[in-house]
Amino acid sequence: MTAIVDPYPVATSGPAPTRLESPGRRWLGLAAVLSAMIMNLLDSTVVNIGAPAIHADLGGSLASLQWIAASYTLALAVGLLTGGRFGDMYGRRRMLIIGLVGFVVASAGCALAWSPESLIGARILQGLFAAALVPQAFGLIRDLFPPAEIGKAFAALGPVIGLSTVAGPVVAGSLIKLDLLGSGWRSIFLINLPIGAFALVAALKALPARAADQPRRGRLDVLGTLIAGTGMFLLVYPLVQGRELGWPGWTFGMLAGSVAVLASFVCQQLWRSRTGRTPLVELSVLAKRSYASGVVFVIVFFGSIVGFSLSIGLFLQVGLGFTAMRASLFLAAMAVGAFLGSGVGAVAVGKVGRPILHLGLTIMAAGSILLMVELAAVQPGRAPGFLGLAPALLVFGCGMGMIFVPLFDIIMGDIEDHEVGSAAGLLESLQQLGASLGIAVLATVFFSKLGFDEVGPEAALAAGRHLDAAQATVLLTLGLTVLAFAVGFLLPKRARQAF
Repeated sequence: MTAIVDPYPVATSGPAPTRLESPGRRWLGLAAVLSAMIMNLLDSTVVNIGAPAIHADLGGSLASLQWIAASYTLALAVGLLTGGRFGDMYGRRRMLIIGLVGFVVASAGCALAWSPESLIGARILQGLFAAALVPQAFGLIRDLFPPAEIGKAFAALGPVIGLSTVAGPVVAGSLIKLDLLGSGWRSIFLINLPIGAFALVAALKALPARAADQPRRGRLDVLGTLIAGTGMFLLVYPLVQGRELGWPGWTFGMLAGSVAVLASFVCQQLWRSRTGRTPLVELSVLAKRSYASGVVFVIVFFGSIVGFSLSIGLFLQVGLGFTAMRASLFLAAMAVGAFLGSGVGAVAVGKVGRPILHLGLTIMAAGSILLMVELAAVQPGRAPGFLGLAPALLVFGCGMGMIFVPLFDIIMGDIEDHEVGSAAGLLESLQQLGASLGIAVLATVFFSKLGFDEVGPEAALAAGRHLDAAQATVLLTLGLTVLAFAVGFLLPKRARQAF
């Protein structure tokens, strides 16, 4: 689930792009860009459905299920700090092609995984290559189309992103059910091969060569990237592994160490700025209360919805025993709600501003409360029908969708023009970090309440502990929604209208 924002706006100076003469080739180039984005969106959601089947086949601990999801978002968070800069240094077309090739190879690695560890490693590579291609999308669309036609191109972007979000759970469930050639869960990663092959051929044929795509002056901040990546890992690792290991003292030491490492990253970025070197992050944006509050909002909001989605997917399959296909239909209700809500958010952002966020959060809270009521009516050993849970998920998704489109524009309402690229890129990275934290925290709460390690799966399910786990997760999601609602009052009242 990704907010729609151009994190790396095209510079106002420098060589002009070479426009393609053929409208057909422009739209083929757009198809290449959209296909790349579709792959990223699908791989952000398919694991919510595929995780139980993966665990049944590969084995491993319950924490490995969290890592299969969190490793992708964590790697993407770290990579996004430099992905846009690579596009500036080596060319957006070139980086998109490199990202596509790497993503397809990593997807094949996921499909061929023989253990949880090998799958997690391949997921990390997927996330890193996704970080190379995702930031190039908006700039390439602007390179492809002249000003008179660019509105049509961006008009196609929103529905494609929305439909990809809706399709993710259904595609995963359908592929696992079809079990093509006995591929089972592996097909949810193999689907990237034909999509990626089409995107690669279309990109090579249609994406424009630009004079500005020649290597540019400037050095990448490798040290800053390593420090930031280390800090993020130290923060997420103990949250994922702590429950399974019994929360030994070193897990709390890692959490404390993450604070120190991330603080050193801030100091290192300040040093680069003062010595005239280009930092990864323009820290002046954090001095603005509205933007700093937006950082908190992004982490809390995306952490809650991503962790919630994974936990509900596990509840439906591990707790209720649903097939992947049946579980995907329940999650599709939430995705359909998000699609509908995003349309409302896109229309309302310019007219309403910040209150659209509070309206969306209020609807999310109502969906959470409704889901808790629905869960309370479920009896252990009896699976609810579609209408027993789907209405609450639809309502929750609708509120969630209202926030997707306007969120970044509102957070950046007070940002100066020269800070836009850094500010938006940082938000994209923190969105993925928030997703990793949400997976770590909410799934940990779910598994702790589930109690498979304590009494065994059969006894836990007979006692209805899967219902307790789901209710605890929803209650925590409701609490995070209330926190986001409070933080929302510190955001700018109006959205930024143009970058």
